[in-house]
Amino acid sequence: MKRERGFTLIEIAIVLVIIGLLLGGILKGQEMITQARIRNVVNDLNSVSVAYYAYQDRYRAIPGDDPNANGRWTGTTSGNGNGQVDGNFNATPSANPPPAGEESNLFWQHLRLAGLVAGPSTGAGSANPPQNAVGGVTGVQNSALGLNGLVVCTSNLPGKIANAVDSQLDDGRPNTGSVRGTTASPLPTTAPTDTSYVDDGATQYTICKNI
Repeated sequence: MKRERGFTLIEIAIVLVIIGLLLGGILKGQEMITQARIRNVVNDLNSVSVAYYAYQDRYRAIPGDDPNANGRWTGTTSGNGNGQVDGNFNATPSANPPPAGEESNLFWQHLRLAGLVAGPSTGAGSANPPQNAVGGVTGVQNSALGLNGLVVCTSNLPGKIANAVDSQLDDGRPNTGSVRGTTASPLPTTAPTDTSYVDDGATQYTICKNI
């Protein structure tokens, strides 16, 4: 009779170890990517505040609302000077091109013209809100989610990233503190009712914080 030789226990063990190492490497790589995205989102939110205050110190005006922007730079539009940035955080010039557009678009063009944020300062895209690390947008608007005054918001965040960002900057709760999150669109003016973020791989949040 022909004898058939199977795998030895040592060979099976080696294969299992290799599979375990591969799976561990994949999971570790995914976690590193997630952590990098969290850092990028946090840095984006903080850098908007830095650029905003630098613009105020330099020009004694609010970017986007600056009534003297057109006199300072050709090719842009001045704001109405009412002391707040009008428009939604995710408004786009393609839908509302300046000068008929929103001050929340002009906010970015004014900052780019001042050299305070990266991106084209004239032409197509000069007034677009920038993308975040997960394909959403980062923008500003006046009041949202129960936060008063100018807030910076960023969208399309999975629950795990939203929770981590909120925890690093505030209390980790979407309905309290200086950082708040919601799944609603458009953004409500009142505080969210959810007390925790849902990490199910599908739910996406917009989080906002005071500048």
